[in-house]
Amino acid sequence: MPTPEGTLPWRPLLDALDLVAPSIAEAARAGALPSARVAPIDATLADTEAFCAAYDVALESSANCIVVQARRGETTTVAAVLVLATDRADINKTVRKHLGARKITFAAHEDTEAAAGMESGGITPVGLPEEWPILVDQHVVDAGPVVIGGGVRGSKILVPGVELATLPSAEVLALTLD
Repeated sequence: MPTPEGTLPWRPLLDALDLVAPSIAEAARAGALPSARVAPIDATLADTEAFCAAYDVALESSANCIVVQARRGETTTVAAVLVLATDRADINKTVRKHLGARKITFAAHEDTEAAAGMESGGITPVGLPEEWPILVDQHVVDAGPVVIGGGVRGSKILVPGVELATLPSAEVLALTLD
């Protein structure tokens, strides 16, 4: 039966910073996500469904980070949106209105990778640029331990959902479609 831990060899994040993107390692050294654990994975299995199936991780214990660009006039806000893999974020209504935008789009992978210093398929809310709001869905906070990206396709991080709410720039909201 799938669990949040699955079959992975989890280790404390601070003991294996070489497995994650440099910005995540820096954030962890500064005290972010003190209970987090990390595990290496096959980079070809980084996409959520393939990852969960291969490592017996519960889909409802996996969280996806989506990066959006919200525009109003000449102002563009880049934000990270974190929802459970079993949920759909209400990007066009809830997220757009919360960010005060007239138009919202998914950020281009190349732009996100360059700004975040992370790989697509491993983007995570930890270690993102300080000016980016991090919108965490309430279901993520309530889920208990959740698996998020490691900033690279070759690792995953297991962290209590409540710790994600403590990240700088994090706001907890009801972000999903019913």
